[in-house]
Amino acid sequence: MLRVAVVASPPVSMFNLAIPELLFDKVEVDGGPGYAVVICAPDPGPVPTTGGLDLHVPHGLEALRQADTVIVAGTGKLYSPDPRVLAALREAADAGVRIASICTGAFSLAEAGLLKGRRATTYWTHAEELRRRHPDIEVQGDVLYAQDGPFLTSSGYAAGIDLCLHLIRTDYGAAVANEVARLALVAPVRPGGQTQFTHTPLPPERGTACADTRGWAMRNLDKPLTLTDLARHAGVSVRTLTRRFHAESGVSPLQWLLHQRVERAKELLETSTLPMDQVAAACGLGTADSLRAHLVRRTGLTPSAYRAQFSRHGTGEGAVASSVA
Repeated sequence: MLRVAVVASPPVSMFNLAIPELLFDKVEVDGGPGYAVVICAPDPGPVPTTGGLDLHVPHGLEALRQADTVIVAGTGKLYSPDPRVLAALREAADAGVRIASICTGAFSLAEAGLLKGRRATTYWTHAEELRRRHPDIEVQGDVLYAQDGPFLTSSGYAAGIDLCLHLIRTDYGAAVANEVARLALVAPVRPGGQTQFTHTPLPPERGTACADTRGWAMRNLDKPLTLTDLARHAGVSVRTLTRRFHAESGVSPLQWLLHQRVERAKELLETSTLPMDQVAAACGLGTADSLRAHLVRRTGLTPSAYRAQFSRHGTGEGAVASSVA
């Protein structure tokens, strides 16, 4: 069981604080919890929130010493973090702990000196201020989240969900993370900005006119679907489908379809022992060579390397014996 310590620096964002507990709590491994989440604060007891309420936080910053991952929640006090929080973050970093932030929590990582010379992000309305105060940080204001080594930062609000799902995927694989997303009724894992698995994330869907066609396509990924096939299912012209699809999904139908094919391939590599050509056929990528090209472009890993790292059937570093319940 992996241990996660969430730092609540007053006034803390209640939404940010709820995200890790909501998602990590849904991971079950070998019949037991995959994570133990502890919320801590510089001063245990009542902690003010940005919403005007007080939350009772029973643990102090010593919780960081037992953590495998530390997450700093967003706070309304951006520019002068508690020195005790900064010292605890530096100590955790020196111990090799993975450290992440949600929203404006990135300012604490920056003030602690952990992001110097690294890529990072924060809520877009504060990105320019982070860049001004810390010119030694490569601030990426247009991504959902960024990873540089053991340090991860996310943009605001729902991007914190994407960050936590990415952490779950890193620890337990894409199939587990996607199941957690399904149980939590949130969008599947949306990569965005991290070094190893960088590619353009799918933006959130903004309509339902093409929802039935998207669902139909997901059930038929093994088939060589064309724009004409999608338009015929939707009962509209190709031009109308393309316009509606882009308005709802932010990408073209074929870009969306390729994204789903690669995600299906990743799940099959993790959860099955199918040969590469059968994986390629099952997700509609055609051949093993095509599967390899698309997976390397999206993740930086060959199919064999991806399976070795994340397979739930093998003995690789990311192997998991059971799924989320």
